[in-house]
Amino acid sequence: MNFSEPFKLSGLLGRFSPDGRCLASCVQYRLVVRDAGTLQILQLYTCLDHIQYIEWSSDSLFILCAMYKRGIVQVWSLEQPDWHCKIDEGSAGLVASCWSPDGRHILNTTEFHLRITVWSLCTKSVSYIKYPKACQQGLAFTKDGRYMAVAERRDCKDFVSIFVCSDWQLLRHFDTETQDLFGIEWAPNGCVLAVWDTCLEYKILLYSLDGRLLSTYRAYEWSLGIKSIAWSPSSQFLAIGSYDEKVRILNHVTWKKITEFEHPATVANAKTIVYKEVEKSPSVETERLSFPPTRALANSLFSTQSKYDISQVPVSLQYIKPVADRANPKMGIGMLAFSSDNCYLATKNDNIPNAVWIWDIQKLKLSVVLEQLCAVQFFQWDPRQPRLAVCTGNSKVYLWSPAGCVSVQVPVEGDFQIVCLSWHSSGDSMALLSKENFCVCYLERDEV
Repeated sequence: MNFSEPFKLSGLLGRFSPDGRCLASCVQYRLVVRDAGTLQILQLYTCLDHIQYIEWSSDSLFILCAMYKRGIVQVWSLEQPDWHCKIDEGSAGLVASCWSPDGRHILNTTEFHLRITVWSLCTKSVSYIKYPKACQQGLAFTKDGRYMAVAERRDCKDFVSIFVCSDWQLLRHFDTETQDLFGIEWAPNGCVLAVWDTCLEYKILLYSLDGRLLSTYRAYEWSLGIKSIAWSPSSQFLAIGSYDEKVRILNHVTWKKITEFEHPATVANAKTIVYKEVEKSPSVETERLSFPPTRALANSLFSTQSKYDISQVPVSLQYIKPVADRANPKMGIGMLAFSSDNCYLATKNDNIPNAVWIWDIQKLKLSVVLEQLCAVQFFQWDPRQPRLAVCTGNSKVYLWSPAGCVSVQVPVEGDFQIVCLSWHSSGDSMALLSKENFCVCYLERDEV
């Protein structure tokens, strides 16, 4: 495993291009595009203000930079560095911006969610979508890029409109049986749209492409409901993470629950492997000690390394009781993700912030628990194989695969707290992001 030197970064804005050739990063108002393999700078662009969001077009030829404070989006071309485009929403303001699947249209959401403006880079034409709902996830494209669903709010009622992305014509418009719609997400095969309600009401609705209600699922009433959802890559399973610290799995045939995964503070099943991260002080040979010590030696002396031990069950995990009188309590299933081969589901229970739970989907049982020393900030699956990367806000990256578990210290000087990471599409490398820097980790084929 090799690491690049650290590079400056702001706003956690570091993204690999979809084709895997480039890596874009932002430093305040500058956009830096590097070769993903050599990290040589290919292009350097200067924007009008601090960049708050970046996104690659699907064909990796363009990159948009959104400056929400000024209501401006700037678009840059990698093929023609002299060409650029500026979209100014003016007094309407700007709260969100994204590409359409064809990489030639930009969708801007104005302040107060008054409308979504669809800008064409080819014809310079403009279309408007009225009444978009201000919710966490109100815009969703099918994976094949043919259709777009938009959550809307009109006359105190929730609606969903489905558009054809080729010409932005309205295909279907229907009302949803939600009190206060919170999010929408297509199944990867594009046949089913999941619509879920605010956390005050446990309700998830499944609609077909033509707007028919296929099924409604409610696990319980009169308590905080859905916190997160995830589709399996095959579209066969829908995982629903709830505030009651459970994950429920629905199947794609009857849309009924096939199982539920609990996240107790004590892991008691003898068949579950619990990897516990333990710190170990580095051993230094006294003959090598010099005064003053070299920089490399000083770094190895004062950086604590860690490794995984396999704990004997039962294992008690650190459980944090949520503060009842605060908004957005730290409780329930805040993160969940399926592996690319559909075999595993990784989850995090916010009540037990230092643990990652890995479930075997074929056997529908808990396979592994990773018990970390610090709270888990983020995890993501390798896009090519069942390999999970985890970061916990320190200078280490953790990798799990069915073969085992490893903790790797990033050899960077100074304070490098990894709070986010992003896999390359090949699975051979990943970008490790801290608040002020990023570096790239290169993995050998046979590692882990």
